[in-house]
Amino acid sequence: MNILYFAWVREKTGISSEDVHVPKTVGTVVELVDWLKARGGGYAEAFADQNVVRVAVNQEYVTIDHAVSDDDEVAFFPPVTGG
Repeated sequence: MNILYFAWVREKTGISSEDVHVPKTVGTVVELVDWLKARGGGYAEAFADQNVVRVAVNQEYVTIDHAVSDDDEVAFFPPVTGG
């Protein structure tokens, strides 16, 4: 799985992207977030309030109950405002 981090999510995790192999127990976005938070450090801080983090899977906005797999690209970012 390729995970991308943008804006302050990137700042808190300390990286812009990473390739990971998630455990078989990770099947949804919320399970992925829980797994990332359990890694501690900046991950726990970045995902402390899941309500302010948005997610896209394979470049499509999704909800936290959306399914994920090892072949996916998952992007985390703050809410986007238009102007």
